[in-house]
Amino acid sequence: MIPADDSVRLLNAVFERMDYGKLYAAYSRMGRIETSPKNLFKVVVYGGMNGIFASRKIEQACRRDVNFMYLLGRAPAPDHATIARFRSERLVGVIEDLFNQLVRLLSKAGELSLESVFVDGTKLEANANRYSFVWKKSTQKNEAKMQEKMRSDLPKLAAEFGLGFHAGEKIRAKDLKKLWKRLKALQVKQGVVFVHGKGQRKPPLQRTIERVEDYLKRQKQYDDYNHSFGERNSFSKTDRDATFMRMKEDHMKNGQLKPGYNVTIAVDSEYIVGAMVSPERSDSQTFIPIMEKLKWLGYTKPTADAGFESEENYTYCEKNGQIAFIKPASHDKSKTKKYRTDIGKRENMLYNAESDSYICHMGHRIQASYEKKAKSKAGYPIVTTVYSCTECIGCPHKEKCIKKGSSKIPLEERSKNLHVSKTFLRQREEMEARISGDEGILLRINRSIQVEGAFGVLKQDMGFRRFLMRGSVNVQTELLLLCMAYDINKLHSKIQSGRCGTYLHIPIAA
Repeated sequence: MIPADDSVRLLNAVFERMDYGKLYAAYSRMGRIETSPKNLFKVVVYGGMNGIFASRKIEQACRRDVNFMYLLGRAPAPDHATIARFRSERLVGVIEDLFNQLVRLLSKAGELSLESVFVDGTKLEANANRYSFVWKKSTQKNEAKMQEKMRSDLPKLAAEFGLGFHAGEKIRAKDLKKLWKRLKALQVKQGVVFVHGKGQRKPPLQRTIERVEDYLKRQKQYDDYNHSFGERNSFSKTDRDATFMRMKEDHMKNGQLKPGYNVTIAVDSEYIVGAMVSPERSDSQTFIPIMEKLKWLGYTKPTADAGFESEENYTYCEKNGQIAFIKPASHDKSKTKKYRTDIGKRENMLYNAESDSYICHMGHRIQASYEKKAKSKAGYPIVTTVYSCTECIGCPHKEKCIKKGSSKIPLEERSKNLHVSKTFLRQREEMEARISGDEGILLRINRSIQVEGAFGVLKQDMGFRRFLMRGSVNVQTELLLLCMAYDINKLHSKIQSGRCGTYLHIPIAA
């Protein structure tokens, strides 16, 4: 009933070559395994290949679809709870190994170039309420207000009952707990009876204890929120690992932020060879983690778009002996007339290497004043040279040269400053020359075809636009299952079209 060239036969043949030792070890030795983990794994991946992700839909397919029955090997259809539990419990800690095994099989078959890899990221919505947001600034502002109120209230309240309370720089939850215990002990000692309900007048001690309880509850909530934030500015109450991000699919058409994950994938020869989810909104912070995942494959030519450009990423590639092809953020802008005629741009000024200074539009020198040292979010040290001009007073081109920005200092009192990282400047110039060469143009064309094409297939063709599971660990499992389904589909497509062993798309000249 199933054709010889059906993708389900290819999936079965490839997955039979994999080692499932770690997967079987994830099951307890006590009890009985109703459905073979290997067959269950095949069923879940095949469901992804056909755009079926929900456990109930997979269960239904196992009862009705002959291809799913073929993968189960005449065994009864698994229950939807069994499928959901398999994904969320059994595959955690195992899926990375299974995914790497598939990549290794593709490599042995000669399907991967193991030289050029294309990296890109996209935002995918989390399985969380869109209005369950918690913002870091609001939380810190409200906590600061409560701390100020506690510092003035609590010493007075404690003194009314002959107790001492020292209000430090920050009143912690354990300080409030100690005060609450002392007040409760005082209640027992004095035999104060608490009252509740309408028409009852609460004793002063009861009102004080209830106020301390309220402060304690709120402080614990703020501590909990601050722990969940980490380095982020927001999180969702229904999936705390999800960050509120701006999505391309904006249903409200008003720039609404939605809870989601930044998904980064690496593609070689049209196959996904690496994938990860991150709470980071910026792509530049995900480049090094994804390249660390790919170290075992030994890629030497990573290619990415302008969102991944940073001095830290350039330096990482240099240290690891990789020839990167990362498009500079200024590549397209620098070709416009507006950019080339902007007299305030450093790129449009003459540089004197002997005196280490720039010459502005009026011919004045902008000299190096001092060096500013800072660190990136990941701890990478960045040294920036600040160049200043001392002849800006009375300059007729001041309005065009100095941008107003967010500075509150009047334009008349300001002078021209340039912030230049010499290392980043050198790296960007080298990168600009590299991506403009024949190899750079070919790899950039293939980046847009291969990695952006992969996202198009995942989101549009396979219909995966929102995660079903919650938590970064479960979401990572779900993503790798999706990538394995994509790779098998791609292998099947290449076999059918006779394109096996091809790594790059060569553009056809007109």
